[in-house]
Amino acid sequence: MAYKLLLPLFLSLFICSQAKLTEDELKRFLETKYEKEASQNCYKANVAEFDYETDINNKTKEELTTTTVLEIADWVKNIWSKYFKDIEPNDYSDPSLKRQVRTAHLLGDAALDKEKLAQLTNTTNTMTGIYGTGKICPYKKQQCDVTKDGLGLEPDIENVMAKSTDYDELVYTWKSWRDATGVKIKKLYPTYVTLANEAAKANNFSDRGAYWRFAYEDDGFVQNMDDIWTQVEPLYNELHKYVGRKLKQRYGDKLNVSDGLIPAHVFGNMWAQSWGNIADLVVPFPNVSKMDVDSALVEQKYTVLDLFKTADEFYQSLGLLPMGMCYNESAGAMINKPTDGREVVCHASAWDFCDGETYRLKMCTEVNYEDFITIHHEMGHIQYYLQYKNQPYAFREGANPGFHEAIGDTMALSVATPNHLKKINLLKNYTETYEASINSLMHMALEKIAFLPFGLLIDKWRWDVFSGSVPENKWNSHWWDYRKKYQKVKAPIERSDETDFDPGAKFHVPGDSQYIAYFLAHILQFQFYKSLCIAAQEYDPVNKTVPLHNCDFYKSVAAGDKLRAGLQLGSSKHWSETLEILTGTKKVSAEPLLEYFEPLYKFLKTENEKAEKPRVRR
Repeated sequence: MAYKLLLPLFLSLFICSQAKLTEDELKRFLETKYEKEASQNCYKANVAEFDYETDINNKTKEELTTTTVLEIADWVKNIWSKYFKDIEPNDYSDPSLKRQVRTAHLLGDAALDKEKLAQLTNTTNTMTGIYGTGKICPYKKQQCDVTKDGLGLEPDIENVMAKSTDYDELVYTWKSWRDATGVKIKKLYPTYVTLANEAAKANNFSDRGAYWRFAYEDDGFVQNMDDIWTQVEPLYNELHKYVGRKLKQRYGDKLNVSDGLIPAHVFGNMWAQSWGNIADLVVPFPNVSKMDVDSALVEQKYTVLDLFKTADEFYQSLGLLPMGMCYNESAGAMINKPTDGREVVCHASAWDFCDGETYRLKMCTEVNYEDFITIHHEMGHIQYYLQYKNQPYAFREGANPGFHEAIGDTMALSVATPNHLKKINLLKNYTETYEASINSLMHMALEKIAFLPFGLLIDKWRWDVFSGSVPENKWNSHWWDYRKKYQKVKAPIERSDETDFDPGAKFHVPGDSQYIAYFLAHILQFQFYKSLCIAAQEYDPVNKTVPLHNCDFYKSVAAGDKLRAGLQLGSSKHWSETLEILTGTKKVSAEPLLEYFEPLYKFLKTENEKAEKPRVRR
């Protein structure tokens, strides 16, 4: 995790001395001094950051993260002073060197002076701390002592949002979380934006958003993401209409959807980014076979550790590498919320400590289907780390950030099929029928399709904030403009630019973590999935005798071989080359996603057209 903050610092070492290094000299420098010291510093940074996120009220650990960042920045600048920065890719003929030199001019946040770098680091840590320690009083005890009786986000507040059908309780919980986090983060965010932009400009980018987009190696990236959204928006719109009618039936006059917008607090999720928790309300055929994995996990007495072992076994069944080290608590992993009084950042994350040996997961795991799927996602990161660990340090990252987020989700698409759940004894008394298939697709759409506009809008909002195209006194209303435009959701109560800062109530905003990668990953994973299904001979793209959404490539070594070939490249090639290895094409496409959900799309269009036809009086 922390490496994401420091990688630009390390990349800045691709520079040459005042007497320009020859190609052989540069290679030796990168393979020896750079490789060793960059890896050591990455390890040091991750240790400090992991220790802080698993004990965020510990001021000593918080201070250590800042000290570590400053020490590494000094190291970077020392190298910079010894090796002159005027270097261009065309100075060298070796393709690998050219690719490394592409980032030669990036100092990252180290481009700031020590005082400002410390301020940026402390500001981000403070915002993350506010988020991680945020608590609210229960709905039935609103005047509580929050330090004693307050509810934390995971699992308490999230459980309220997931399970309550009390409209007023949901409004209270939704608002209270934003008061506990976003309102407090509001005063810090302008400082973060100013310093983040200053660092980007020192690296010759117009702003932080442009600096982030550099990683995607696509001059038309923003337009390409918009074009993909245009492809999938019709499917989202049909899902939104269908779900809106069901929610209206539940909440009646309390729910005003006359403007085509649905209040954001009734989707079973704090951010309305996934709607799986209202599946029981919206599945089209509630009386046919159900996918009740939660009950199966309880009946079979699954433990948290069992969930991780089961996910690990899936990866190993493809001939991929075992990952026991990453969920071994005795080796430093955190897979349970601590009971010793420590406050932690529960947001699930996967960590590469850059030494080729230390990999950890951090997650406050609950024994349920949602966390079971999340585990497969996080272990996808670990598997990617393991596969490219023998690459030079500069290439030990995903082909682009979207690839890293897509790998585990690709595995989860296979795991979530009724086929697979029956194989691992987590689905019983299930019969595959048209109705059951539509229900299964609805479950998946409530997670995957519902997420897409949210995955797009967070960074579109931040890009606007960083670029200055929206003034600070309109940040919150601009956030809701995007949520209305893309998600077609609205705030359940009035929001104010003066007092509220609702983006701050989502981890990635105070955490300085890019989000567009998740949108891209939700497209890529269906491309990967279809390709692996074909490799496993579990799907025939010509005859389509078995629907794509029924494919399970569990135990397919052929699928594993294809995946391994792509993952081992890391970022050593342009992402389009990795995509070609994994899918046979160099172009990101939503077609596999649309093919996957085609039966549901037809069903939703038909049902929505029926509902919209005016009734004829007899």
